[in-house]
Amino acid sequence: MKNMKKTWIALLLLVAMILSAGCGAQPAADGDEPAQAEPKIFVYARGSDSISLDSAFVSDGESSKVLNQIADTLVRYKNGSTEIMPWLAESWDISEDGTEYLFHLREGVKFHDGSDLTAEDVVWNFDRQLADNRTSDMPYASFTFADVVSVEAVDPLTVKITLTKPSTPFIANLAMSLSVQIYKPADDVAENPIGTGSYKFDSWKKDESITLLKNEDFWGDEKPSFDKLIFKVTKENSVRATELMSGSVDMIDGISFNDVEQLESSSDVEVKKVAGMNINYMAFNTTRAPFDNKEARVAIAKAINTQEIVDFLYQGYATKAESFFPDFMPGYNGDPGLTKYDVEAAKAEVAALGLDQTPIKIICYSNPRPYNPAGGKLAETVQAYLNEVGVTAEVVVYPWTDYRDKVNQYEGDIYFMGWIGDNGDPDNFLTLLEGASIGGLNDTGWSNPEFDALMNKGRELPNGEERWETYKQAQEVLAQEVPWVPISHALDLGAWTTNVTGYELHPTGRVNLFGVDK
Repeated sequence: MKNMKKTWIALLLLVAMILSAGCGAQPAADGDEPAQAEPKIFVYARGSDSISLDSAFVSDGESSKVLNQIADTLVRYKNGSTEIMPWLAESWDISEDGTEYLFHLREGVKFHDGSDLTAEDVVWNFDRQLADNRTSDMPYASFTFADVVSVEAVDPLTVKITLTKPSTPFIANLAMSLSVQIYKPADDVAENPIGTGSYKFDSWKKDESITLLKNEDFWGDEKPSFDKLIFKVTKENSVRATELMSGSVDMIDGISFNDVEQLESSSDVEVKKVAGMNINYMAFNTTRAPFDNKEARVAIAKAINTQEIVDFLYQGYATKAESFFPDFMPGYNGDPGLTKYDVEAAKAEVAALGLDQTPIKIICYSNPRPYNPAGGKLAETVQAYLNEVGVTAEVVVYPWTDYRDKVNQYEGDIYFMGWIGDNGDPDNFLTLLEGASIGGLNDTGWSNPEFDALMNKGRELPNGEERWETYKQAQEVLAQEVPWVPISHALDLGAWTTNVTGYELHPTGRVNLFGVDK
């Protein structure tokens, strides 16, 4: 009986297998198509739109975030650090005197349109940013390529770059966004870039979203994870936080400290906080009265209580700036002689200089920035400080995309900006105040021969104590001259859904979604 039962079970299993195979072999009915897999989409929500996707003209983080996915650099930073590694250039040689670089390009790298990357493409991208060719709206070019005299294609895969003098930060600068390689025949590089990166440009709805598609032919060993990357603009911080908690977006930035507790309470969200390599500062327009006068700058600086701003406006999500870049960077001077807060002295000096009879125009951006999560509230706070010492000030607030133009046009007497370090070198922060950067990154109009000489010396020195001491002296000059009032260093905050893997906050604030999955 047992044997008969086993036989029947075996027969039933055999019939089931035959029927299953038969069903699998049946052709689809006419007009039916196999079900398509849902595209794998990653949505990154941010507070502002990009301005340009042409690397030579990029001066803002929002543009860099997108451009870094589309295009590649000759060298790049390792995840989580500013250490340099090969990328489009698989190796390079530097002459003994430090003025000649030979970059050896990888073979087989293609642009998104199928064209090969050659040395001539590198020449075109860099040559347009050299002194004889660059325009005033190429802000980074004036310091990254300041010492470059020529860029040549030695052969299809070898590029020679010649400098007038040694420049220690030069190789690190080549990992920055302005050094990415884009393809020159593109009809409109700024709005339709063609790169070699892991994702390729698809579409741009202004002030709404930028969509990128997977580069199926990406040259690297690791392939991109997503079919689509969407950089979505959500201007309100609280709305971005809600989108993340609901799962409608995968990652957000520009996080308000008011939303951190709620985000951390969500089991579906991961929040990261790290020390930010940034500076948040108040700047003076020194091209006209009253702040072409150093005494006027000092008087106003005495009215600003930066510790109070950090404690009450930033609620512990920033530290007070004691110099012009963060204390964990080499060359930091923790006591350069910054103007101390002294409200009574400020009142006396304001009256003596007639600043109480001089209307002051303050301009600021409306939306929070990584270095200033409070956005326009910072300007309102400073306005109150000025009012306390007898200065009448109006505040005009602009969206970020308009604000940059207003600053470049010297519209305000006082304005607010910040900087996120690009490469971990002190030169990258202090160059913002070089005379050579006026009209580009130096929006104050201030220049000082002693400061410029120290900056030039620092670039030529190898890394070490003598170089760091040179930058410490440069910070002392800035503290005495007061083109800025350094305010704070913000924590770098990032948040993403817990199913996101492979992402790491970078010290430079760089967003790199290559290798990220969910």
